[in-house]
Amino acid sequence: MSRGKHRRTRTSPLARRVIAAGTGTAALALPLLGATTASAAEPAKVSTVAKTGSVSYTTKKGDTLYGIADRYDAQGGWRQLYKDNRKAIGDNPRLIHPGVDLKVRAAKKATPAKANTASAPVKKSAVAQATQASAKTYANNLDGWIREALDIMAQKGIPGSYEGIHRNIMRESSGNPAAINNWDSNAVAGTPSKGLLQVIDPTFATYHVAGTAYDPFDPVANITAACNYAAARYGSIDNVNGPY
Repeated sequence: MSRGKHRRTRTSPLARRVIAAGTGTAALALPLLGATTASAAEPAKVSTVAKTGSVSYTTKKGDTLYGIADRYDAQGGWRQLYKDNRKAIGDNPRLIHPGVDLKVRAAKKATPAKANTASAPVKKSAVAQATQASAKTYANNLDGWIREALDIMAQKGIPGSYEGIHRNIMRESSGNPAAINNWDSNAVAGTPSKGLLQVIDPTFATYHVAGTAYDPFDPVANITAACNYAAARYGSIDNVNGPY
């Protein structure tokens, strides 16, 4: 598009979607931020470190830095998690492997695998029970992020459908909330496109939806801001079928 776009035309959209791990004679496309080896059935090892207020976490297949940071409400988010564990992770925060021991500055304690059935049941007030029953939870994955964003958009009157959001996310970031474009003209200008729907900071600031995190890498905040922008510019994210 030639007007009102928040990003400039890219010369290689595929470049930011995958990381190629060289094997000598061929390259394997790997999902960004995903652990890439070991069995999916391998359990994560978590132990609480009471004195420091942090937890020790051993990565498993399918883990991402963002997901781990979100799970434990880590101080400073996934960026601080990477900074604290850079020696163990390596120079690429988008490529982590199973079996890596991480120290997480966690606000949430690790939950024991089995509850003590001999303990007396915890009594909750009627208000607490009603609040818990009415609270809607979402999976910490692409499907959950889109569904949470859609609920917020419905409250704010922002149009958009699951299909329209998902289609654009897969084109823009392949579903990686930490995706960042460091090579195009926006990046050269100091405002790289970020997150699931590749939003630059000025656009995020203008179209940020109140009640969501003020962080373009936050999946729900990124989706809602991008959809808010698309609604203002194109009528709906459903009308976007290419770089916008």
